[in-house]
Amino acid sequence: MNDVLKKDKLPRHIAMIMDGNGRWAEKHGKIRVKGHEAGVRTVDQMVSLCAEIGIEVLTLYAFSSENWQRPAKEVSALMRLLRHYLKREGERLLKEGIRLKAIGRLERLEAGVRQELEEACRKTAGGTNMTLNLAISYGGRDEICDAVQALCRKVQAGELECKAIDDKLLTAHLDTAGLPDPDIMVRTGGEYRISNFLLWQLAYTEFYFSDTLWPDFSKEELLKIISDFQQRERRFGRVL
Repeated sequence: MNDVLKKDKLPRHIAMIMDGNGRWAEKHGKIRVKGHEAGVRTVDQMVSLCAEIGIEVLTLYAFSSENWQRPAKEVSALMRLLRHYLKREGERLLKEGIRLKAIGRLERLEAGVRQELEEACRKTAGGTNMTLNLAISYGGRDEICDAVQALCRKVQAGELECKAIDDKLLTAHLDTAGLPDPDIMVRTGGEYRISNFLLWQLAYTEFYFSDTLWPDFSKEELLKIISDFQQRERRFGRVL
């Protein structure tokens, strides 16, 4: 499948909602954290594949702002997994030229996790092969509110006139400033919603919903999705 992809029609940016870890664990008679652990292995596969075929940006919805409402034990386990991933994969990302970026209200992370994350982002900042963008403690509505508040502060300070605010200026104040909007948004696990993910950026994104639970999601399935994407005609509101 990799051989039949059209290199000149590859999506620049793939965004993924990694859903189904808990249901995978239940299906296999395991506790929920085992599903999250299995999901990390899928993350490794997706990062490797996207870097290999030439995707510029891969954004993974790792932990939403709403996920803080989950049981404390599960949240703690997820933070441990994140910290372990950063320690384990930091050197590989650096070696493979993959820049790590994180978006979201990162100040809510416990100090140790945040420090590990900031260090990994700093070390890999020079990577040019791909950007791995982790959405952590992230909510699309929060992001838009934060951008609007930043613009309001500039208006109050006399640095900006209200009439100068347009979609480009607001985009430049989002967490994803400097990154292209996603071309594909993939959600696994059989749910058909975007769950407060990249609400502004997904305006003209192609959506793909997979019934596969995230730990079972494969490179082959993602390649099929990319191949399907390359057959779609994207008009962006225009008539071609």
